[in-house]
Amino acid sequence: MSVTANTPPSARPRYVVGVDFGTLSGRAVVVRVADGRELGSAVVDYRHGVIDRRLPDGGGPLPPDWALQHPEDWRDVLRRGVPAALAASEVDAADVIGIATDFTACTVLPALADGTPLCEVDGLAAEPHAWPKLWKHHAAQAQADRINALAAERGEKWAPRYGGKQSSEWEFAKALQVLEEAPHVYERCERWIEAADWIVWELTGAESRNACTAGYKGIHQDGAYPSSEFLAGLDPRFADFPATRLAHPDGLAALGSRVGGLSERAAAWTGLPAGIAVAAGNVDAHVTAPAARAVDPGKLLAIMGTSTCHVLNGTALADVPGICGVVEGGITAGFFGYEAGQSAVGDIFAWWSGLSRRDHEELTAACADQPVGGHGLIALDWMGGNRSILVDHDLSGMIVGLTLATRPEEVYRALLEATAFGTRVIVEAFEAGGVPVEEFVVAGGLKRNSFLMQVYADVLRRPVSVAVSDQAPALGAAIHAAVAAGAYPDVPAAAEAMGACETAAYVPDPERADAYDVLYAEYRALHDAFGAGGGVLHRLRKIRNAAIASEKGPASEH
Repeated sequence: MSVTANTPPSARPRYVVGVDFGTLSGRAVVVRVADGRELGSAVVDYRHGVIDRRLPDGGGPLPPDWALQHPEDWRDVLRRGVPAALAASEVDAADVIGIATDFTACTVLPALADGTPLCEVDGLAAEPHAWPKLWKHHAAQAQADRINALAAERGEKWAPRYGGKQSSEWEFAKALQVLEEAPHVYERCERWIEAADWIVWELTGAESRNACTAGYKGIHQDGAYPSSEFLAGLDPRFADFPATRLAHPDGLAALGSRVGGLSERAAAWTGLPAGIAVAAGNVDAHVTAPAARAVDPGKLLAIMGTSTCHVLNGTALADVPGICGVVEGGITAGFFGYEAGQSAVGDIFAWWSGLSRRDHEELTAACADQPVGGHGLIALDWMGGNRSILVDHDLSGMIVGLTLATRPEEVYRALLEATAFGTRVIVEAFEAGGVPVEEFVVAGGLKRNSFLMQVYADVLRRPVSVAVSDQAPALGAAIHAAVAAGAYPDVPAAAEAMGACETAAYVPDPERADAYDVLYAEYRALHDAFGAGGGVLHRLRKIRNAAIASEKGPASEH
């Protein structure tokens, strides 16, 4: 809390600020360095939200599967959220020693050499490809397919590090889409940069690149990006993409490192002292691990919100088919960090809640007492495509077993269960690949749904531990800020002091687990049948896209 002005500086408690940039909002938290206590927080909703229909000036309509964001919304979090959190904490800004941020990923944007987003450059605001592409922009699947095919043909040694497939969500597929669909925009792009690094640029006034996003989203392995020969095989104009738009003269910054001091401009925005430590950028999922004390090998952390990202440290390098990637030091220095994920989880529940016009609490209460399998349904949780292990965003979801007696709450329960089944596929893939999963830990907003957490415990047949903080990504960012400021020697030490987790908060019920094994076998049969090659799901997607393009006309062909 606040201290008197005459307290010697050496006796004052020290604080750090963590800022988490999510899909629909950003949140800031002020944290005490000594014990991780959160003293004040604030949430700022993005004014423009997810831009998926028309550009802010009304231009468009945007084609299917597009998702953009507005950089000004991110600046607003710094200008409004950080001062509000500071005021709520009653902490003296002079006692704040560092700030760190995290971001959804891959959220990436084209910019000029000075960091100006292309959408803010005169003459480019009406160009959809000049805007930041949110992680859930899935319109680059065709480019991802070509990257994967060429990598397999050439036997690129980096490909197995990503489970054999690059996602349409990641940097190279999105950049190739810009090049092929809007070459004039690509030519203006001098820096292709993750929002995780761009926001740090806004804080320090200097560009930096972090090891996490470069490794998982930017195909940076063994000290290099893909070769110019490989990229030229995709498009000759793409051959110099890493050298001209990704590479940074200072290399990649380690997570938790200090990449600069807070600039005077950013100090004026935030109300924090100029010059305090600014930590390297980070991803919302990966930064959460220390907040949940999930940095030890074998602890699989699931950050469950609109989507779910699964991160896991391991002691050895293994190639696991269908995962998002493995990066040395990608989560914590000294370990191989593994990532997998599900493209839609909370988004699925929100979709059904909206369609049924019943809120989550009502739907949950109505289905919670039903016996396992009592609804007679199986759902495939691919309403946002499949990130792991099929890595195919042209897939779509389904619900099997509907009858005239099926009630809305039963569909809701089947959707909850489907996401748990999808997570079990990921857990089994890790273990089959030689990466042990010893504990399942949950952070994110969905941890508050106790029925959902129990379903996960039963489906996974293992205890579910829960991060204590309701703002775990922001707390995780604050932990990295403390390390960047020199308060702790490394992230694990800071995690031990500042993180917190409720171990085995939910334990599996043997009878329900047995019943879920039967349902999971049916889920896996559908998963394998409809996920192999896409089949009817791909054909339906093509029919839909063609129909929409025909209705909208040339504007949809950007």
